[in-house]
Amino acid sequence: MTRTHLRFPCGDDNLAGTLDEASGTSGLLIVSGGNEIRSGAFSGQSQLAAAIAQAGYPVFRYDRRGIGDSEGENRGFRESAEDILAAAAAFRANAPQMQRLVAFGNCDAASALMLSKGNMIDFLLLSNPWTIEEDDGAMAPDAVRSRYAEKLKNPKELLRLVTGQVNLGKLMRGIKQALGPKAEPTTLAQDMAEGLEQASKPFRILLAENDRTAQIFDAQWPGNANGEIRRCKGASHAYVEPHARQWLFDQILDVLRG
Repeated sequence: MTRTHLRFPCGDDNLAGTLDEASGTSGLLIVSGGNEIRSGAFSGQSQLAAAIAQAGYPVFRYDRRGIGDSEGENRGFRESAEDILAAAAAFRANAPQMQRLVAFGNCDAASALMLSKGNMIDFLLLSNPWTIEEDDGAMAPDAVRSRYAEKLKNPKELLRLVTGQVNLGKLMRGIKQALGPKAEPTTLAQDMAEGLEQASKPFRILLAENDRTAQIFDAQWPGNANGEIRRCKGASHAYVEPHARQWLFDQILDVLRG
């Protein structure tokens, strides 16, 4: 496997990208979430790229404007469609054998892909999409109900309850919150859903079941006939658990194989 570092234009700025070369005709574009650089937290995206390339598929990562090694102003994920488009064009130019481009993003990177309407992309792989307008720390009632349902299936949690190890005040507040109405979609969630509708591209949504961001998304998502949702039990937001890391890798390979 060969890893190449390159620069490519986005408007008046130059962005930094990394290509893990492979001979496959399907390729993976990794979009970073938050203000994270293209290597990912603790080099997680770099390691993922190497593993995918080792399996035979080229992988392209990049820093959007104002992040890491890229020039320009950081405009946030909502204004990053031009960056995604420029990265997709650079990927296709540097991997000319590629006939099918799959884009993967976690958290607000998934949201950015939905808002971008999938231009120059053939398949969208969207993980734990971010739909929170203002993060006040509260969970949607649907997410709370789901959390309590999982706890009631766990014998250890039931034992804690009957032996008095559960904070009853906290439990009552949680039950009150769970009895609330279904969360209304945020403006951001509506814009993301409209972006996917306009894209008319096939997609798969990946949800880590222990992740609050995923739970809030799941409670608001209206559904879309072009895609499906797959869930990973016991997984956190970044899929750091060994079984979750393998699950994510398998999901990506499944889509790349078409």
